[in-house]
Amino acid sequence: MSQPIYGTIVNYRIGISTQNPKECLIQFAHVNSASLAGQLVNRKVVWKQGDSKLVGKIAGSHGKNGVVKVKFQKGVPGQALGTTVELVE
Repeated sequence: MSQPIYGTIVNYRIGISTQNPKECLIQFAHVNSASLAGQLVNRKVVWKQGDSKLVGKIAGSHGKNGVVKVKFQKGVPGQALGTTVELVE
């Protein structure tokens, strides 16, 4: 079995005057280009905090530096910013 891959929640996806807590930007370790980030599309990530966990799906890449957009079913709380997520499949 391979090692688990972890990433960091960088921020919500934001606009000029809005932010969407259901969509987050995540940076994975050793993913530093848009082509590597594109290979992660449609895979799932899990954010765990205590007894609760949120599952999200990678929707696409964000920019050229390997950041990906993840859509969650429920909104991610502000305490999750800067914490780690695990790539599941």
